[in-house]
Amino acid sequence: MSQHILIVEDDRVTRMRLAAYLREQGHRVSEAEDAEAMEHIIAMDPPELLLVDVNLDGKDGLTITREQRANSRVGIILLTARDDQVDKIVGLEMGADDYVTKPFDKRELAARVKNLLARINDIGLAPEGPPPISEFGPWCFDRIRRRLVSQARVEPLTSIEFGILKALMDYPGVTLSRARIADFLGRGHQNSNTRTIDVVVGRLRKKIEDDPACPDWILTVHGEGYRFVQPSTAETS
Repeated sequence: MSQHILIVEDDRVTRMRLAAYLREQGHRVSEAEDAEAMEHIIAMDPPELLLVDVNLDGKDGLTITREQRANSRVGIILLTARDDQVDKIVGLEMGADDYVTKPFDKRELAARVKNLLARINDIGLAPEGPPPISEFGPWCFDRIRRRLVSQARVEPLTSIEFGILKALMDYPGVTLSRARIADFLGRGHQNSNTRTIDVVVGRLRKKIEDDPACPDWILTVHGEGYRFVQPSTAETS
């Protein structure tokens, strides 16, 4: 069965056109005009991906993102107005995987949807090369279940968090530029604003670092990108 996409958009014409286009691409699509309708569909037929308009009447897209991310790893792409840079950043900080600005190119959106669904589908497959579970400091990075585990807690990872952490941990001690990280995430993220990478790295630091402002694991190399510290180096320093 094809993966399920749920569009949450209060503009009926926009919603129907987008749904029709995604169905033409072979996706199974449901539609909701507000959060209440969305929650009913999720209870009956949980989707793999939510496409959510930020500026919904009633419960807005940012609130939906925060609530869904508190108890779900569903993929989330926000649909935002072109000049809503603050909403984009806040949405990413709340756990959205990606955003697309209105008016959007349907082909670009379809590419981002395809890319995110592919990453979600690959979560249960053990990757080649690195072991499915890697350890650093107090953490175990579980690549199969897409989460971080310590004795104190479990931190689920969104798709983009998983992708960035995987890229950095696959090349410990190597500085990766934001463009290179976007390459690892896939075609749908190659043109992402570098701010997206920065925000998600900030989310990861809040999860794994004792002091996110003074990180031990994910280091910023100014003017170049980010580097994950080799665990053996960190443990012996």
